Amino acid sequence: MKNFVVKTIANAGALAVAVWLLDKITLTGDNTAKKAGTLIVVALIFGLVNWLVKPIVKVLTFPLFILTLGLITLVVNALMLLLTSWVCGKLSLSFHVEGFWTAVLGGLIISVVSWALHMVLPDED
Repeated sequence: MKNFVVKTIANAGALAVAVWLLDKITLTGDNTAKKAGTLIVVALIFGLVNWLVKPIVKVLTFPLFILTLGLITLVVNALMLLLTSWVCGKLSLSFHVEGFWTAVLGGLIISVVSWALHMVLPDED
């Protein structure tokens, strides 16, 4: 349970950095508390998408992983971010990613920041 909370906080922090750095990733809200709550929900959705969909996509695109020496990971991460944005839109959450290339850059930022936060935040291991 503790590991789940740490990963969700790390994802929320990474999403916040991407929102802060990129103009085309938007998070709207009346106040900071509402934005923070939305970020936590978006982080949960992002984690769920990565847990359910990403392994299937990785298996289906395995030849491309070999062919591109793993660079297709950037595209897969972008697709997961776009899927998260779509789900958030369907749930009327105020999180939106505009365009594929924004999603690629956002996915890269989220990956790097999330990795760094996982190194700093406590973990069960």
